Amino acid sequence: MTIPKPLVQINQVFIVVTVLAALLFHPAILLLPFAVGAYTLITKKNPVIHFSRRFLKKPSASYQQEDKDQQLFNQWIATICLGLSLLFFSLSIQLAAYAFSIMVILAAGVALMGYCIGCTVRYRYLMWKHNRTKAQA
Repeated sequence: MTIPKPLVQINQVFIVVTVLAALLFHPAILLLPFAVGAYTLITKKNPVIHFSRRFLKKPSASYQQEDKDQQLFNQWIATICLGLSLLFFSLSIQLAAYAFSIMVILAAGVALMGYCIGCTVRYRYLMWKHNRTKAQA
């Protein structure tokens, strides 16, 4: 399965804007991207992407496609980091809370510029797993 790249980018913008808003205005705003991430991981359907489909001007298949499994992997990373940030805010451990939120902003922001850190992490993990399996055989 694949997802049109403009929809992935809209989701990345949503993450950057909502997490930045949380850091600038109130940490409770983190509940929004965290809830969207959790819902996405549970259902394998991202509501931001689903809603944004209506704004595509061309058929979905005519856009550059992104791997759905990779996007779910990236969503796991972002959702875990946002969950940790929420936890640390609730425990008044501000430095850790900000650190995890900023990591999410940076990862999504850099992805918008063309470099996917989640892709690198997943690739390295899959290579490690492959080499480990090969060594055991």
